[in-house]
Amino acid sequence: MRRGRRGTPDGEPSSVLADETEGYLLAHAHRHQARREAEELCARLPWLTTAQAEELTAHYVRRRLDVTRQLMLGTVRRAAELREEYERRYAELRRALLRRHAAGACAVLACAAGVGAVAGVLIR
Repeated sequence: MRRGRRGTPDGEPSSVLADETEGYLLAHAHRHQARREAEELCARLPWLTTAQAEELTAHYVRRRLDVTRQLMLGTVRRAAELREEYERRYAELRRALLRRHAAGACAVLACAAGVGAVAGVLIR
C-alpha cells in the first residue's frame, strides 16, 4: 500500500479529505494571484473602460488558470512516468538481489556438504 506524505495510506478518508482540501486551497490561491496580476495590469492601462478592464481581467484569469492546469497535468503525468520507471527498476534490483542471495545460499550449502563429506571420509 502506498503511503502519502502524511503517513496515512492513500484512500483513507482523512487522506482523501486532506488532499481535496489542499487542492482546493491551491486552486483558490492561483485564482487569487491571477486576479491580482490582472488588476495590476489594468491599473497600468488607465484608458480602459470599466467594462473593458473587467473583460480583460476575466480573460487573463481564465487563460492563466488554463496554463496552470496544463502545467500541473504535465507534472502529474511526468510523476506517474517516473514512478513507473522507479518501480520497474526496483523490481529488477530486487530480483537480482534474490538471485544473488539464492546463489550464495547454494554455495554455502555446497561447501557445507563438501566439508561434511570430507570430514566423514577422514573420520572413518
